[in-house]
Amino acid sequence: MKTVAASAVPGNFTVPTPQRLTLLCLAALTIMSGATVAPSLPALENYFSQHPDSALLSRLVLSLPALMIAIFAPLAGIISDRYGRRRLLLLAVGLYGFAGTSALLQNSLEGILASRILLGVAVAGTMTSVTALVGDYFTPRERQVYMGQQGAFISLGGVVCLLAGGLLADLHWRGPFAIYGVALLLIPAVLIYLPEPKRSYTLKKSKSIAEKKIYWLGFSALLGAAMLNSLAFFLIPTQLPFLLQEIGASSPSQAGVAIAAGNLMGALASLTLFPRAHKIFGKFGIFAFSFTVMATGMGLISIAESFSGIIIAMAIYGSGMGTLIPHIFSTGLESATENMRGRISGALTASVFIGQFLSPFLSQPWVNHFGLASAFSTVALGLLLLAVIALITHWLKTKTSTEIKLR
Repeated sequence: MKTVAASAVPGNFTVPTPQRLTLLCLAALTIMSGATVAPSLPALENYFSQHPDSALLSRLVLSLPALMIAIFAPLAGIISDRYGRRRLLLLAVGLYGFAGTSALLQNSLEGILASRILLGVAVAGTMTSVTALVGDYFTPRERQVYMGQQGAFISLGGVVCLLAGGLLADLHWRGPFAIYGVALLLIPAVLIYLPEPKRSYTLKKSKSIAEKKIYWLGFSALLGAAMLNSLAFFLIPTQLPFLLQEIGASSPSQAGVAIAAGNLMGALASLTLFPRAHKIFGKFGIFAFSFTVMATGMGLISIAESFSGIIIAMAIYGSGMGTLIPHIFSTGLESATENMRGRISGALTASVFIGQFLSPFLSQPWVNHFGLASAFSTVALGLLLLAVIALITHWLKTKTSTEIKLR
């Protein structure tokens, strides 16, 4: 198998463009796992309306892959570190295409959910491998910029998939599942452009590697932030289509457009704001800024009375997401040594998707008792609380650094 030394990949974006584009396309598969079928949820629920649990199970079509990702991502990280990134990636992408499109042939909610379980396993392997490869191929400085590009590419991929999913859902609720077949087209690119990094485990004997230890308390806080962010974020694809129905915007394509508006602004923020955000706000300041912007967007969604109001609110929310997501993964990879990147990537992936899985279980009972608008306003308050915690942490960190310098 063709290999390349991870340390031999120089900076200044000398990683070949086809290699970077392949990684970006693979990263975009992660958002396809859920968002693509979001516009068809109301029609899917209506089709299986005779099922006693159709309301909950139709939402699990969106979130069940997240549970599988959360379970299998840590295992995928161990496999990636031990047996290689590319082997796992090829298997995962192939399974992704097969599992995603197999829902086209299912005639029961249980059959569709089974295909979504396999899809989640595939995403776990794909996302973990891709994140670890980013750590292997790029230097820390260029990785920061690449993460902004990846965030933008994921968001733009979400725009395309949501719009396409909405249009296909207008034709038939099964239509969006056909989009998952795109993954199979990426297998030749993986074979050609993504060589297996040649990781030298003797490096861990060197002083620089030995002294680089993971700050587990801080990393645990990062995992918690990633999970809570996903918990809030997944309220949008699982509940926003139903909120739109309440205000008279009932077509699946309108749901796709609304969610895509957030992704589009997220892409712009990832490309333009995130590369500068670290210097402007600092590491903890980015969390405070992002959570505040996202809380504003969620709050506006809860009081919106028109489709245009939802679009504006989603655009604001997406701006915060566009800075937060690449920052979470960039910060996580900073702490990872060469022989731990797979496991760190797996832990980050698991934290993101466990929040997505738990979201409908927490939001649906709340919606049943208090309504859709109340769910969005409550999440807005939660995000604002996270912003306050991040701001206090940023202030304490800055104060401590100043006191040390004065000494």
